[in-house]
Order: sequence, then C-alpha cells, then structure tokens
Amino acid sequence: MGGVDSHTLEHVCNPNERTRHAILIDPADQTPDTAAKRAMAAVAAGSKMILVGGSSGTDMHNVNNTVIAIQEALELVTWASSQDSDLNEKNWKVPVVLFPQGATALSPAADAITFMMLMNSKSPKFLIEEQVAGSLFIKKAKIAPLPMGYIICAPGGKAGEVGMADLIQPDEEERIAAYATTAEYYGFKIIYLEAGSGAKKPVSPNLIKSAKESCGLTIVVGGGIRDGETAKIAADAGADWIITGNLTEGFDNADELQSALTDFISKMNS
Repeated sequence: MGGVDSHTLEHVCNPNERTRHAILIDPADQTPDTAAKRAMAAVAAGSKMILVGGSSGTDMHNVNNTVIAIQEALELVTWASSQDSDLNEKNWKVPVVLFPQGATALSPAADAITFMMLMNSKSPKFLIEEQVAGSLFIKKAKIAPLPMGYIICAPGGKAGEVGMADLIQPDEEERIAAYATTAEYYGFKIIYLEAGSGAKKPVSPNLIKSAKESCGLTIVVGGGIRDGETAKIAADAGADWIITGNLTEGFDNADELQSALTDFISKMNS
C-alpha cells in the first residue's frame, strides 16, 4: 500500500521547498474513520505529510488500522483526481509516516517511519533499545526509514517525562547547536525540535535559528504551535516543517478543519 514511492526521504528533505506543514494523528485519540477524514481535510488544505503515532496509548492494532484507513482514503481521492481534469493528482500523493512511541506501535502499511534517537534522553531505551527492537520489523515490511535526531526542548510536556529527557532550555543556543552538529555527524538527515504535545510555549525561535545555522539538516518543529502566526515565527527562524497535532483534534467537522488549516498554512508562509 501507500501513495508515495521510495523517495519519501527526498520529499521530506527537499531543500527547494518553503516551510511545509504536517499533521500528527494520534490513533489513541480518534477512530480510524475520523483520522482518515481529518487527514483528507489537512491534505486538501495543503499539508504535505501525515504522521501517525505519538502517545503511549498507541499499539500495533490502532496504529495499523489508522494507517490503513488513511492510505485507502488517499488512494481513493488520488484515483478520483486522476479522472478529473480540474483536480491535481499530485496534491494527494503525500507520505503517511509512522511517528512511533516505541517498537510496539508500528504498521507495515506506512510509507516511512521517523527512525529516531531521542538524543537528550537519559535512558538507553529511547537512545537505542526501542530502535533495535523495531528494526527487523521495519526492514521486513520495507518501510522507508527517515533517520532523525529527536530533541525535546522545554517545557517538554508528557514527551519529556516519558522520554526522560534532559530538556533544552530556551536560552541554550550553544547546546542545541552541539546537538544539531552531532546529529549531522551521526548521519541523520532530519532533526525534530519538540516542545511537547499541547505545550503552553513552542520551541524558542532562538533555538530553531541556532540549530539551522549549525547543521545542514532538515529542521522539523512541533509542540505548542496553535496558529499560523506562531508557525510563521518558527518558519522565519529556520523550520522546514511545522507539525500540529492537538489543533487537528479540536475539529469534528472536516470542512471546518480544512478551512482552519488553509488559513494556518497561508499565515505560516505569508
């Protein structure tokens, strides 16, 4: 399955794109059908990637069912656009990417996976052990790995607690530069600066700027970004991708969500 070919990494790391938006769907917080509707609304609004995973409430069952529902909806709309000259088929070919909380929440139906090290964790579980536990499943399922350094910044939220992260504080520009440089030297292609799901404050623009200037990696930023104006601050600081999760879950009506995200993306790139 999957609407994207093996070039998912190139899609994610394309240096010629302006800042792009992706949604994070948490299978523990919505049914597969609701997740698919929200994903379609986001793609219609201009989102360029769908992440599935996140919380500790995810498992193989709800993650797989959610990924399949989203893939089937994407395939249906892609096929419909190919039959309609007014619709652009390419707009619907976005990757469905696993953003796992661990090796027990994967799906063979995904296009790719954020194969990440939680670089500032104090626990070997998040540095290497979960990755080792999931690697052979990922290889067998032929899911494309997206090598990622994952760095949790203050306030950190539940992600910081669960991941036992030594949080990066807003004024620690040199420290984030060192982490970004280390990620590049390890051979990662992406770094993800995370403030925590539902964080009261997003990642400091100083940290984004410092990370951007110290490495040549694709910079993903998430947590605490609730509106287009805040997204624009992160984009101007150097973010290549803005991820929103809680914002998506605030809408039960797909049309309202599409309208809100269209406005969000427009302001982000204004």
